[in-house]
Amino acid sequence: MTENTSSAPDYRDTIALPKTDFPMRGGLPTKEPELLERWARIDLWRQLRESSKGREKFILHDGPPYANGHLHIGHALNKILKDIINKSQQMLGKDANYVPGWDCHGLPIEWKIEEQYRAAGQDKDDVPIVEFRKECREFADKWIDIQRSEFKRLGVLGDWDNPYTTMAYGAEAQIVSELGKFLMNGALYKGSKPVLWSVVEKTALAEAEVEYQEHKSTMIWVKFPVVAAAVPELEGATVVIWTTTPWTIPGNRAVAAHRDFDYVVMEVTDIAENSKAVVGERLVVAKALQEAVCEKAGIIGNTVVATLKGEQVIGTKCAHPWRGYADANGGFEYDCPVLDAEFVTDDAGTGFVHIAPGHGADDWALGMANELEIPQTVGEDGVFYDHVPLLAGKAVLTSEGKEGDANATVLRNLAIAGKLLAKGNLKHSYPHSWRSKAPLIFRNTAQWFISMKTNDLRTKALQAIEDTAFYPKGGKNRLYSMIENRPDWVISRQRAWGVPIPVFVSKETGEPLRDQQVVDRIVEAFREEGADAWFSSDPSRFLGNTHNPDDFEQVMDVVDVWFDSGSTHAFVLEQREDLQWPASLYLEGTDQHRGWFHSSLLESCGTRGRAPYEAVLTHGFIMAEDGTKMSKSKGNQVVPQEVNDKYGADILRLWVVFEDYYNDLRVGEGTLKQLTDYYRRFRNTLRWLLGNLSGHDPSERMPLDQMPELERLMLHRLWELDGIVRKSVAAYDFHRAFRELHDFCAIDLSAFYFDIRKDSLYCDPADDVKRRASLVVLEELFSCLTAWLAPILSFTAEEAWLSRTGDADDNSVHLRVFPDVPAEWSAPAVAEKWASVRQIRRAVLGALEIERAEKRIGASLQSAPLVTIPADMLAQVSDVDLAEVCITSGLTVQAGEIPDGAFTLVEVPGIGVSPQLADGQKCERCWRVLPDVGKHDNAPGTCGRCADAVRNLPTAAE
Repeated sequence: MTENTSSAPDYRDTIALPKTDFPMRGGLPTKEPELLERWARIDLWRQLRESSKGREKFILHDGPPYANGHLHIGHALNKILKDIINKSQQMLGKDANYVPGWDCHGLPIEWKIEEQYRAAGQDKDDVPIVEFRKECREFADKWIDIQRSEFKRLGVLGDWDNPYTTMAYGAEAQIVSELGKFLMNGALYKGSKPVLWSVVEKTALAEAEVEYQEHKSTMIWVKFPVVAAAVPELEGATVVIWTTTPWTIPGNRAVAAHRDFDYVVMEVTDIAENSKAVVGERLVVAKALQEAVCEKAGIIGNTVVATLKGEQVIGTKCAHPWRGYADANGGFEYDCPVLDAEFVTDDAGTGFVHIAPGHGADDWALGMANELEIPQTVGEDGVFYDHVPLLAGKAVLTSEGKEGDANATVLRNLAIAGKLLAKGNLKHSYPHSWRSKAPLIFRNTAQWFISMKTNDLRTKALQAIEDTAFYPKGGKNRLYSMIENRPDWVISRQRAWGVPIPVFVSKETGEPLRDQQVVDRIVEAFREEGADAWFSSDPSRFLGNTHNPDDFEQVMDVVDVWFDSGSTHAFVLEQREDLQWPASLYLEGTDQHRGWFHSSLLESCGTRGRAPYEAVLTHGFIMAEDGTKMSKSKGNQVVPQEVNDKYGADILRLWVVFEDYYNDLRVGEGTLKQLTDYYRRFRNTLRWLLGNLSGHDPSERMPLDQMPELERLMLHRLWELDGIVRKSVAAYDFHRAFRELHDFCAIDLSAFYFDIRKDSLYCDPADDVKRRASLVVLEELFSCLTAWLAPILSFTAEEAWLSRTGDADDNSVHLRVFPDVPAEWSAPAVAEKWASVRQIRRAVLGALEIERAEKRIGASLQSAPLVTIPADMLAQVSDVDLAEVCITSGLTVQAGEIPDGAFTLVEVPGIGVSPQLADGQKCERCWRVLPDVGKHDNAPGTCGRCADAVRNLPTAAE
């Protein structure tokens, strides 16, 4: 130590200043990978599982991400939230085993491999299917390894060495087994129904694979002449329909009206120059839309001949607009009945809906209910079949997803036939493929379905929803309404990469073969060789000796990938001894009400009669800071890997709980910088605790009744926080836990307790009761905070814990459970009393801030204010050292009227502060201004307290 040559004594070595190797700056981008290496070296996951044996299980079943690219910010939100929940449940004393998984089959990977072939000038269909599937499998394998590394970098703990994948042989076998159950119980059937179809990808799409984008459509108003009137007023009239899909006119088989609407029969008396209307013709439209139709059709004069209720119009028969049209060669010589339909509206169009049962869900349902023909008009390539008059060979959409020549052909022939009343364009929301981004069409096609009625599947699913806990509660209503109204589940896809639908269809009856022995043979083959066995084996391998292969057709469609992921509970939860069925929790984004939550519910209810989960939690979507959608073109994307490299994964983990994740979240550079400030408060709290606990024996305890009230207050606050943290964990409300812990560190500790007690910790003798009590409380604070923060700030809590407790291989903050907080720490009377003390402190600090600003004092210790408070408060705080609490060298408190000129705060009524300078000199050691400074020979320039400390403790460092 350098010799002090100053004449004034140097007391720095007698002060117990904080000492710690825990750095102020986290250096997370460097430190976090080091901790990940340590966790791998000590096999932390194995230790967690061994220490948890025999505990109550908590199983969060992982909704599998898709294995086809680097992680995006949505993946980070999802996996971090899952990890926070798992770690919290583990620290509650449960066995929270987490098995991550991947979704591997389906269109996105198949599309990538196809792109590679197209780039090389090859056709995928020329490649043997088993070879193509092998390339898909290898592609998925590559991305699983990449994503696994990226998930681990986020601090997510799990059984990464033994994940599940939907393309594992055992998984594919179980998926087939689950399909077999629906086959055998009669729920699986083949039917014809319009489905959303991608012309580009040549396959049906599930609703979850569809996104809605703005699209410009051609809209037309078309005349349907009445040939059999339900009432005399309609004789000789023409019903007008409106549609935004002209290409569906060849598929028309009816017209729909609403029985409660008012309709008018109007005779055209005058028309504009370019109008396609005819003077003298009688047109039937909804009364509410009459003016709009006339304006669009260029009808400038008309007379209302009759007003009818919809129920009077229903039953009328119209002619197809091409009936009698020579070029159609008799292809449309049938009646189109006017049917009653609730889905008809009068806010746009004409009040009549053109019904093409092969091109829409509502149309199909209405057609089936009225035994209409369901025509097959458009092939999988988006081109009309050769048997369709006028449109044969015309394309609705091209193979690139562009508009074909079908609409133009329809418009031209309607105009020639004299049935086109008007046309125009409309921009509206329209379904597109989420992969190719191309618009979709509804087309009638043969598909495999799971019935919602057979075996009361809908009823069971709705009851299962009632029996499930939802976080937030609104998720229940959303899922319930989807199940309540959903049609049968279309499970077939015309693809190569997926689990085949293992069904043989009788050539004679068209019925699927229902034979459990056949199903069992298929399952066994898949378990040994994977689903490729379906394509590489002779059918006799599965049909055995009891069925002639020549009598059956082998189905080559693959199952919807949502059935894959919906079956994960069967080959993960049920088949792993370290897990359990049903899961404690399913957790995904809000879009999964129509996705994984939905398919898992139907699959499990159809095979086991209940949901595979006890609870469902949904989080929101992620937007840019300004509330807009993230996109590369806007440059507002947040990439997890870049955040890790710049700020550290703990900043991302903090972001997950920073906002209410039940709703949509925002993130951007501004948010991340703000989060570093929040993080710094947590880190500085831990650093201050570590610094002051240096050299303190953690086993030292003190009876509660010997502790000063301020320490009792802090223990009471820990008791309160323990209850809040545990309730937050139980309710999966980590946003609240974060807010409470942050405010505790920032307000209760840094701005209050630490601020008050640093004088005692630094300057009091080592055996001082107040100092000893404070260290005992600091130990408890450190123990609780590192445990409570560990699920969120996993790296920082670990770093702090190891800094205090050592780097032994069996030591990790994540091996702990939340500390047991004794009930006797609860001290509501102390808390109520100190609420008044804090009000006084607040007023004093406000007054002294003005004194500093006016340069009348330099530090609060130069003051000794007079504080006036209400009489009832005086009795309450009479035994409190308010000078110590307010960090002044003295403080006089009195009851009565607030003196003129005293400082007051509106927020703390009844308290007035009259600033005064402290009497005496400044202590060279503690900096208090006291009358006895300089009167102690053993420690010149100190107060009596510091002189005793110097006498009994020459150097705090020793």
